[in-house]
Order: sequence, then C-alpha cells, then structure tokens
Amino acid sequence: MNKIWLIIQREYFSRVKKKSFLIMTFLVPVLFIGMYGLMFYLLAKQNEFGDKKKVEVVDESGMFLNKLKSSGTLEYSFTRDNYSLAKAGFLKSGYDYLLYVPVSLTGVQLFSEKKASAVTIQNIESGLSDIAQSQRLLTAGIDTAVLARAQKPVSIDARQITEAGEKDAQTYVAYGVGLISALLIYMSLFIYGTQVMRGVIEEKVSRIVEVIISSVKPFQLMLGKIIGIGLVGLTQFVLWIVLSLALTMVAGTMMMKNIGVTKTEQAGQMQHASSQHMAVSASAQAPENNAAKIMQSLGSIPVAYTLFCFLFYFLSGYLLYSAIFAAVGSAVDSETETQQFMLPIILPLFFSFMISMSYVINNPDGSLSIWLSMIPLTSPIAMMIRIPFGVPAWQLAISMLLMVMGFLFTTWVAARIYRVGILMYGKKASYKELAKWFMYKE
Repeated sequence: MNKIWLIIQREYFSRVKKKSFLIMTFLVPVLFIGMYGLMFYLLAKQNEFGDKKKVEVVDESGMFLNKLKSSGTLEYSFTRDNYSLAKAGFLKSGYDYLLYVPVSLTGVQLFSEKKASAVTIQNIESGLSDIAQSQRLLTAGIDTAVLARAQKPVSIDARQITEAGEKDAQTYVAYGVGLISALLIYMSLFIYGTQVMRGVIEEKVSRIVEVIISSVKPFQLMLGKIIGIGLVGLTQFVLWIVLSLALTMVAGTMMMKNIGVTKTEQAGQMQHASSQHMAVSASAQAPENNAAKIMQSLGSIPVAYTLFCFLFYFLSGYLLYSAIFAAVGSAVDSETETQQFMLPIILPLFFSFMISMSYVINNPDGSLSIWLSMIPLTSPIAMMIRIPFGVPAWQLAISMLLMVMGFLFTTWVAARIYRVGILMYGKKASYKELAKWFMYKE
C-alpha cells in the first residue's frame, strides 16, 4: 500500500505543479464567465455598433405606410418614387435594401447589393405579415384587441406534491443542472482517461517502466497512476466549481447594482407622466425579478446531495474507464496504434451522452433511463441527468453498488492485460493477443 501511495503522490504532484495545470485551472472559469459576459454585453449593445440596416420601401399597396416600424437592426424609409425609378437608382441611394410591395401583396421583393441574411429576411417578413394580418382582421370586422386577448398563451406553474407538502418543481433548473453535470463528466472521462493512457505509453516507450517494475508490481503501478491522475482531475474540478461560483456571484451582484441604477434613472426621467412611469418601473423590475427568481431556484437545489453524487460518479466513472485506457496504453507502443482499441471505449460514452441528451433528460423516469443509469458503462452520465429530477433511493443505491463492482471488475481485467503488455515491445497487439495476455497465469 505504501508503494501505491508513493506512485499516487508522484503522479499527482508532477501534474499539479506544472504551469499548464495552474494556468488552465484559473483561466478556464475566467474565460467562460468572460465569454458569457461579453456575449450578453454585445447583445445588449448591438444597436450601438452601427449594424442597423437601411431599407427603402416602395409600398404600392399603401397598407404599411407609417405602420412598418424601425427596429434595432432595421430602419425603414418610405419613398414616393415609383418602383422602376427606385430600382434604377438603388445602387447610388445609400440604402442597404430596397423593399417592393405591390398592390396585391403577392410577389413582394427585397433587393440588395449583397446577399441578404436569413435573419433580415425573416424580420421583414414578420413585420409585413403582422401588419397585413391586422389589416385583414379589421377589414373583416374582427377586433384585433379581442383576438389578441383570446390568443394570449397559457403559462404553467409546475409544482410537486410530496409528503412534506407542496413545492415548486424547478423543472428548468433541474434540466440545466443535469445537462451541465453530464457534460462535465463526459468531458472528464475523455480528458483524464486519455492522460492515463498517454502516461503509460510514455513510460513504456522511454523504458522507465522497466526500472519501476523492478520495485513495484504492475497492478500497483497501474492503480497508483489511475488514482493519482484522478485526484488531479478532481482537484481541478473543485477549483473550477469554487472559482466559477465566486465569479458568478460577483458578476450577479454587479448586474443587480446596474439594474438598480438604471431603474432609478428611468424613474427620475419619467416622473412627469405617472402612467408612463408605472410602465417603465414595471419593465425595469422584470429583469430584477427574473434574476431573483433564478437565484431562488438555484438556492432550492440540494447542493450537498447533488455534489456528492457528482463526485461519486465522476470518480467511479473515471476509475472504470481509466483502467481500460491504461490497459490500451500498455498494449501499444505509440498513440497512433491506439485507434483500433479506442472505438469500444468511446462507443458506450458517446452513446450514453447522446441518448441522455435526447431521451433521458425528457423521460428521467422511463424504463430506458432507469436501465441506462444502472449499467456501469453508461450510468455516470445517465444518472447525473436523472438526479436533479429526483431518483428513488433504492435505484441510486443499486446504481452506486454496480458502479463499484464494475470498477473492481474492470480494474481486475485491465490489470491482467497491463502486467503483460507493459513489458511487450515491437509487437503489434490485437484483440486475440489481449485475450492471451488476460489468460496468462501469474
């Protein structure tokens, strides 16, 4: 056990002390938070970047005059020129688009020097369609206000009835937590499992392993390497979570302050009109209410329970798959030779991730979801999708027990291949050869 501990320490500290580890650990949360912050900022300020397109409108129907309103991306100008004259002088007019609306509203055309984007076409079509629909309804004697009230969508407040009482279902929060957890585990199994395989290959090719094997057993070396690199991944994830939460709280506080400042400014500007003041106040309160609602929803998540399950399935899934990666690394002499063995490893991971994103997350209590969360090769991802929606204790217990048994069995199989393959050089391994190594007696 002492030898395994020494190997774990070597694998852990040799990676944690690298500059690349420190840089990525502290840089990734900053990059993610910064990326989302920049994205929201650009979306909020898109009207200030001069991207508004000018549209010259020739409206022969007269239906859209003074009704087709400019937006943040499109600025409409109606011309008195006829269609032929406007089209002939379009290239020198300074407009980005020329919109021609005939009397019959059939054959509406949009001209531009460059190809119009799909979004621009859809926005113009939507504006024209809304106005035309309203006009047709008025012509037919139908009150558009009454129709709008009749078409008001019905919103659902999903709630749960439990023995403890009634509570908010928090469906969308569970959806987001499940997605993020499953994605993190999916990525970690690839990243850190591959690191185990590369480490084994490097030691095998450099012949360092021959010296190490003279002091420790192959199983001890494999187990120490797996656990050491796994602890590196766990350390990085914990730091990412802590840093991301800290940065998110700071960004959220700043956003709430900005909302408060904006609200105060708007209230001061609109004091002269009480009705308008109430409308602006309501619109200013909406983002604040939404932000408070999101924070309240996140606060309702059982953090300790979710984090414990995440850490368990991260570690157990990593230990299971990294044992297989270690066996593959011991069987080859270079990374290029690993391709023939990678498909059986990647396929269960890829399958479980894809089916979890499409089926499990929409049917967390379905029969297929339950089976996927029980099978050790697929349960790390499938179960983390289900946990935020609530999993019966007996299902979670069986899944965890099978994960431990699956890890022990996989490690035993991988160790029997590893003990022979780690000392094999210059011989291309095949599945038949791996089966022989597994059957060799001690």
